[in-house]
Amino acid sequence: MVRHYTTKFPSLFCPFVLTLVCFINHQEATRQMEKKLKLYSHWISSCSFRVRFALNLKGLYYEYEVVDPPRFSDPEFLKLNPLGFVPVLVDGDSVIVDSFAIIMYLEDKYPDHHPLLPHDIRQSAINLQAAQIVTSTIQPFQNVTVKYIGEKVGPQEILPWTQSAIGKGFTALEKLLKDHARRYATGDEIFLADLFLAPQLHAAITRFNVEMKEFPTLSRLYEAYNEIPAFREALPENQPDAVH
Repeated sequence: MVRHYTTKFPSLFCPFVLTLVCFINHQEATRQMEKKLKLYSHWISSCSFRVRFALNLKGLYYEYEVVDPPRFSDPEFLKLNPLGFVPVLVDGDSVIVDSFAIIMYLEDKYPDHHPLLPHDIRQSAINLQAAQIVTSTIQPFQNVTVKYIGEKVGPQEILPWTQSAIGKGFTALEKLLKDHARRYATGDEIFLADLFLAPQLHAAITRFNVEMKEFPTLSRLYEAYNEIPAFREALPENQPDAVH
């Protein structure tokens, strides 16, 4: 059939075939290139969650490597990240640790795969501020300090402390975003701020029972995130190592 059409319509069919072949080869090359991405992740880690969300949003193929807490101190894993935490992204010879660094790396390498920062510099700054509130204000008090409180004060104080730390951060986020949020945190497109907000909101609501009545903007955003396939696919409970 191909020979028949090639003979009968050489001026039309040949360019079409060449274009199709080039397109298929390009798609396959892109897929093979992206397959080398390997994410070391733990299902309930919100830091890993935001990277999974970013990878899904950008449509990048990656291998999921399960890292349970006992493996954090494994010598082989410590070669990748001497600090012994997830996520870690391996891209060929490049090893990137820390969720913020990983997401910015993906943004720099794949800028045309759903850009994560808006062109408007003010909007971009709002995105960076929101991300930093999550990583620098909420996360350390939610995770690292909690272990100390549990050991020194008592496990009964862990949940109230965590709720207080999250509430303080959410108050700042609500104030920051109330005049900028539309469908998502800073407009009608999903940007960097959303990648950090979505996992934090999910953890606050499903794990730490944070009362959200004081945060109407954040509550509305969380509802919007749950409609996004890339978010749902990245949910902790949908990971291969999830414990139900």
